[in-house]
Amino acid sequence: MLFGRKSAQMVSADRAMAGRAEPIPTAEFHFVSGRPLGDAVPEAMQRAMFGMGCFWGAERIFWQLKGVWLTRVGYCGGHTPNPTYDEVCSGQTGHNEVVQLIFEPTIIGYDALLRVFWEGHNPTQGMRQGNDSGTQYRSGIYTYGKAQGLAAENSRQDYASRLAGSGFGAITTEIIAAPQFFHAEDYHQQYLAKNPGGYCGIGGTGVACSVGAEVG
Repeated sequence: MLFGRKSAQMVSADRAMAGRAEPIPTAEFHFVSGRPLGDAVPEAMQRAMFGMGCFWGAERIFWQLKGVWLTRVGYCGGHTPNPTYDEVCSGQTGHNEVVQLIFEPTIIGYDALLRVFWEGHNPTQGMRQGNDSGTQYRSGIYTYGKAQGLAAENSRQDYASRLAGSGFGAITTEIIAAPQFFHAEDYHQQYLAKNPGGYCGIGGTGVACSVGAEVG
């Protein structure tokens, strides 16, 4: 219980773990598509990044979408360079569990991805998502460029008013310019494809689903 209370508070930069200079090992290829998991973004494609609680379920939501070319899970928004999963879970790095994706905007637009984000989890829970509690499970949109930032802010206002009208609490989602992304370990990449019976705390059951049909 004491650990839970600590992990619900963001660690300050001066108290964060030191981390390491070199990236931690990860998978070379996407388990589902076979595409390389490197950082390159193919021409005419764009990046997006979201935190929706446990990144296993978040990644599965997005890799199934037409127009999403690649997904990969990792950590962002903290102070510790190249953190490990255990370090992130300790609450002493400040990082969030996130899914970063590369998408083809002529097939699926950023607004459509935002809708999937809002309707795929509960954005009103603060430093937790369902039974998963801690700063690494916070709701977050990490934007690449001004256009994404504006779209994200507009979508938050839209969903906030509709959720409030349906009796739900305030949205706690953070929206910031995308910080550095650190790949998670090999076994986390496409975890629910490798382990179909694995735990998944999210995936289309968020409170926003109840008002999603009303949102254009």
